[in-house]
Parts: sequence; structure tokens; C-alpha cells
Amino acid sequence: MRTVHHVTHPLVQHKLTLMRQKDRSTNSFRRLLHEIGMLMAYEVTRDMPTSLVEIETPLETMQAPVIDGKKTVFVVVMRAGDGFLDGMLEVVPGARVGHIGLYRDPKTLVAVEYYFKMPHSMHERDAVVLDPMLATGNSAVAAVERLKETRPKSIRFVSLLAAPEGLKNFHDHHPDVPVYTAAIDRQLDEHGYIVPGLGDAGDRIFGTK
Repeated sequence: MRTVHHVTHPLVQHKLTLMRQKDRSTNSFRRLLHEIGMLMAYEVTRDMPTSLVEIETPLETMQAPVIDGKKTVFVVVMRAGDGFLDGMLEVVPGARVGHIGLYRDPKTLVAVEYYFKMPHSMHERDAVVLDPMLATGNSAVAAVERLKETRPKSIRFVSLLAAPEGLKNFHDHHPDVPVYTAAIDRQLDEHGYIVPGLGDAGDRIFGTK
């Protein structure tokens, strides 16, 4: 399949431009990511299945569609994925949340797992993996590989920025998982950072550099 959904909505692109600016404050960067998370949640849930429930309007009884939010799991790739989560939960407040703790070895760029916690009965749930930067793709590949062990009903991967190298690596390993991203940047630099990019998303979210 190798599906990539490039979210080009003007509001998303405008806010991403503001986030890229190097003098953007931590507070502003975090708020913008929250807002983009909300906007991208609409795109990610566009084709999610609905079921009909019976409700009463002021005039009559009717059958109306609903998404079962409790069947949706937002899977946060720690730590930068936390910045996406709150915005997504604004749109789907009933979603469960799982966490995958990974760090990238600075020498090998290989992802190393240190934490994994998911809700029960994942086979009944649609998983949405949140990680702002799809750079080398190694962390994303490892996260989805681990997630697949729980056999979720479906998996979607959401990033703020992606590099062509990361997209290729990810879909070489997981061609069945669609990627949603706000931008596909030019390339990776020699340190594995996306360029032009926006720097280290985790550091900018949490003010650690």
C-alpha cells in the first residue's frame, strides 16, 4: 500500500511555518503543536468506522452515526509524541492512550526500547501512533513492530514532519500502515536530523536545550 497522506490544509501549514522559526518560544511551540494535533486529528479519523445509535432529537427519534472513541488508542512514542497527544484528545476525548518509550542511539541511530504499556484488548482497537518527527524512520519502525505484537484492529502513523529516507524505511518495513504528515522535507543531514526541519522536537516542546 505505502500510503502517505500529506495534510496540506492552510491552517496546518501556517502553524507549521510558525513552529519552524528558531526563535519561537517553548510555550508558543507547544501551543502550536497542540493546535496542529487537533487539526490533524480530523484528517486521521476521516475514514474511521461509525455505528448507528438511537437518539431523541427535540422532534423525534432517529438513528445517528457515532465513532466509538473508547475503541481508539493514541499510541505515544515518548517523549516528543506527548506534544501531539493533548490536541488529539481534544477531538477524541474518549480515546485510550498507550506509550512506547524509545530513544535513538546517537552513534548507531538505532531505536532502543525502554518502556511499553498498552490498553487491554488491542485486537478490538484502532491504533494511532503519534511521533512528530519521522527522520531515519528507525524509531517508527521499531514502535510499530512492537505495537503489531498486540494485534490491533488497525494502525495509522502520524508525524508532523517526515524525511523521504524515513518514509522509505518505514514503508519498506510496514507497507500496510498509512502515514499522515504535515510536511515531507528535503532530506536528512549527517546527524540524522530532518532539514530544513525544525530542530529537535522533544527539546523544543520541553525546553531542554
